[in-house]
Amino acid sequence: MNPRPNIRRRWWLLVAASALTGTLGLPSVLPAPASAAVTYAPQPYGELDCNGLSPVQHPVRASMDCTDVRGSSSTATAYTWAGRFYDNGRYIGHDEPDMTFLSDMPGTGDNVTWTETLGSDPSSAPTVATPGKDVSHWFELSVAPWFSMTMCDPDSYPQLPCTPESDANAPQCNALGPAGCPGGAYPGAGAAFMELQFYPPGFAPFSDSVSCDNSHWCAALTIDSLECTLGFASCNPNCIEPVNFAFIQTNGIPTGPPSPQLADLATFTPNAQTLLMNPGDTISVHMFDAPVPGGGGDAFEVVVDDLTTGQSGFMQASAANGFADTSVQDCSGTPFNFQPEYSTAAPGNIAPWTALATNISTEFEIGHFTPCTSVSGPAPVHLSRTVTDTYWSVCSGPYEASAPGGDGPSQPEVSDAFCYPAGYTHKTQDSAPDTMNGCLDDLFQNGDLDFDGSSYWPEWPTGAAATATYPASFVQDLPASGGKQYSQYFVQTDVALSEPTCSTTTTTGCAVPPPSAPGAFYPYWSRVGAGRAACTIEFGNVASGPGVDNLGEDAQYGTDQVATLGYPEFEGPVQANTC
Repeated sequence: MNPRPNIRRRWWLLVAASALTGTLGLPSVLPAPASAAVTYAPQPYGELDCNGLSPVQHPVRASMDCTDVRGSSSTATAYTWAGRFYDNGRYIGHDEPDMTFLSDMPGTGDNVTWTETLGSDPSSAPTVATPGKDVSHWFELSVAPWFSMTMCDPDSYPQLPCTPESDANAPQCNALGPAGCPGGAYPGAGAAFMELQFYPPGFAPFSDSVSCDNSHWCAALTIDSLECTLGFASCNPNCIEPVNFAFIQTNGIPTGPPSPQLADLATFTPNAQTLLMNPGDTISVHMFDAPVPGGGGDAFEVVVDDLTTGQSGFMQASAANGFADTSVQDCSGTPFNFQPEYSTAAPGNIAPWTALATNISTEFEIGHFTPCTSVSGPAPVHLSRTVTDTYWSVCSGPYEASAPGGDGPSQPEVSDAFCYPAGYTHKTQDSAPDTMNGCLDDLFQNGDLDFDGSSYWPEWPTGAAATATYPASFVQDLPASGGKQYSQYFVQTDVALSEPTCSTTTTTGCAVPPPSAPGAFYPYWSRVGAGRAACTIEFGNVASGPGVDNLGEDAQYGTDQVATLGYPEFEGPVQANTC
């Protein structure tokens, strides 16, 4: 049976029209790129670095939600020291609470189906008066809930060949941990990390904010690679974390070039074919390897079926669709079919460079939004050679006032940007007006590093229905592969990497919630229901009620594994799935 929607497709190949002047090269110790008939030369605007820090290319979208990179307390290079990873000298960590699913059954690593009901917001507009008791909406809490799968990419860390859908790709030692990788043990195949990200309504436009519009959820297939060699001995500072990006479309055609080299404003601007989903819709997500129409091998594909409206959308990460991997040597792109890395979701089948030790997981990207009563300090942001928007850099209000010490050069955060005022329509982009004063905390430090925003107050859903104050939670069925459940799961978070109090060699100062969070709150998973319904999970603050197992609330994140992993990472115990 063909799981794709029954609609006509157009498949096309994007070719670079011009190249950047100057050199993108690295020292000659790195291997030369393999020759290819077609390559994409990096353009002046694009996404060579998901973190927006490439010195040779301006980011189209500087507020990307990137995959967090692990560090190593036993390795000191220009890119990792003291247990954390740095992009061009700047810490780039994110906060990613995650539930990972495990199985040694073939197919569980490369073919998975999720079913979920999307969260919905209170009918009242967000408020900014009393932290912990304000009316909150989903765009404040999580800018990108996502599902994951590790992808083969021989041109990504550790720059080694990869055979798609093979458990032989798995690292056979902790190449970044205190013990290193002794005796030449296999450090793992080249890997990229796929996140199927969902974007909440209410704070548009997506190109330099959060939302597709003020009424709908939308989604995108994103694939992050890492242009570093084993142990971070060498990275290309011009393209450290390149990202391929494409919205889920009803016709399967990207809105603009997906590749890091060619991405432009159209790539991050929804069009009439972008799949828009209503809050409260129930959707099915199928992620799998599929033949490329018209030949050209196989490539990873995502199909999203809205079971409430009957609409469908899809995207395939293929060369024919403009996806490309990136050369560590010169940042050029080669048309590429991304395919799943592993056959199974067995323990240890992970991306060898990501902070989260995962392959198949559900996650809520948190810590990217701070509500404000007003914003100040306007400045321009360039989205292309011809399109400029304005952002503001200072947030004023009770959330900032509650943060220990506030912001400043000596504090974890040096700016609140990107900030926007309520009602702002973003100049020529003419987007839906922003529904409140607020900041994305993403321009200078990639997140809410003083933990004072909405994510760290008890303003999360308390159940599957929205209240007058808090949103309705996502209700997710546990994932299935070939109609069968995964046998085990565990909960983890990389929040400790972003905690300024946290030692990267001991567990001192590392905690969930973060010790410096003024709201003293951290969201968590709950299993909800009885019988078959117990196979659903909700994320937020679902503490009690009929059929609720809150998994110990924050205790589900377990303990800091710095002694084992070589960097701060909370992991809970592996548990049997009773579904």
